[in-house]
Amino acid sequence: MTTSQLPTLAIAPAQVVRGDGILAAQGSAIARLGQRPLVVGGHHSLPLAAPLLSALEQQGLATQTAAYGSDCSEAALTRLRATVAAHRADVIIGLGGGKALDTAKLLAHQLQQPVVTVPTSGATCAAWTALSNVYSDRGAFRYDVALTTCPSLLILDYALLRTAPRRTLVAGIGDGLAKWYEAAVSSGASQQTLMVAAVQQARVLRDILLQKTPAALHQWGGPEWQEVVDATVLLAGVIGGVGGAQCRTVAAHAVHNGLTQLPASHGLLHGEKVAYGILVQLRLEEMGGNAALARAARQQLLPFYRATGLPQTLADLGLENITLVDLQRVAAFACRDGSDIHHLPFTVTPEAVMAAMVSPLCPELRQKSSAATPVRPASTVAPEVQP
Repeated sequence: MTTSQLPTLAIAPAQVVRGDGILAAQGSAIARLGQRPLVVGGHHSLPLAAPLLSALEQQGLATQTAAYGSDCSEAALTRLRATVAAHRADVIIGLGGGKALDTAKLLAHQLQQPVVTVPTSGATCAAWTALSNVYSDRGAFRYDVALTTCPSLLILDYALLRTAPRRTLVAGIGDGLAKWYEAAVSSGASQQTLMVAAVQQARVLRDILLQKTPAALHQWGGPEWQEVVDATVLLAGVIGGVGGAQCRTVAAHAVHNGLTQLPASHGLLHGEKVAYGILVQLRLEEMGGNAALARAARQQLLPFYRATGLPQTLADLGLENITLVDLQRVAAFACRDGSDIHHLPFTVTPEAVMAAMVSPLCPELRQKSSAATPVRPASTVAPEVQP
């Protein structure tokens, strides 16, 4: 690859502000970006914006709020573009979880306006990244959009995140763990300096989460909790920014995308489905000719999953009654053309995904999928590095 062919990287927000109770002090920073902010959030997150709204009012900014709905969808974006036009907004502020932040980022991208992200939990790295996932109005994943830049400003207020449910941070831990298991595979044998750095940072992220999570969940709001929040929101974003398109999501996120096609999964958090997807990916790697390393990695994760409350099986996701037809639907979507699952270094079929997904708590499905076509290895999966 010549220098002219190197991909453009959107590595990091222009500014990251961290602190405890800092939201009310960010009015001047936002005023430098625009005078007519539109604050986009969910029905549950927008009430948390009161300190920020007061700060914007003190700066004399003409501020309006808008609920995005329940998903970052084309219909929601169309409605919000009309709101932007009516308000004459010149800066977008996303406040909430991953879908609220993805909506705000994509809205700003479409209108070529600056965007500020204010995460209300540690559930994802969406506050950092130059990427938005688009869903149907019913919550089914459709496609993702690479954005030209990361946010202009990321405000990480630990006081705000301490009010989030424990479940959201656990989900973020699952999503963060996937960075290593997916990046180590998708990067292949690349020796590009930034790619190597991104993969090694993914390993560091995994080790931080494995080592710090027990104390973080035991002492909510303590030093280890803050380190884990920084890992799930910030460090996870760094990896995607530095690694770029070659530091891709793989089977864990493909399984997540497949699961979103089932209405029964829509009450689950993104990171919960991704965490389950990690185990599915490792089972696929076992079947694909890397049995010893993949099995060792899975055995390392299972005690951590049990202690943390991450889902190990379809039953843990509340999908123990999933039908064979639904399982086929999930697997077919996960293996559709262009799916991230095809970044695995061997051929993967829907039948293999079904076999890898079925848990011991679903004997009927396991029996029906036992004749599934196995994956056919094409190359060796990147070695697993133990902490």
